Amino acid sequence: MNNDIIDLQTRLAFQDGLLEELNQVVINQQKQIDRLEQRMAAFKAQMESMQQMQLMRPSDEPPPPHY
Repeated sequence: MNNDIIDLQTRLAFQDGLLEELNQVVINQQKQIDRLEQRMAAFKAQMESMQQMQLMRPSDEPPPPHY
């Protein structure tokens, strides 16, 4: 009986360690997802800005500095 309790305690301690390790993996993945979402938003804004510049007519474009 005593060995069974020790075995269960050992298993519980192992599972607690494993659960904490998996929790840390999830936390790190969420941080990475957040960074990627921020980069995608910046990239999207940059692409929209570039598209707006391409849609400008030459008459809307300011003259070059040498004029």
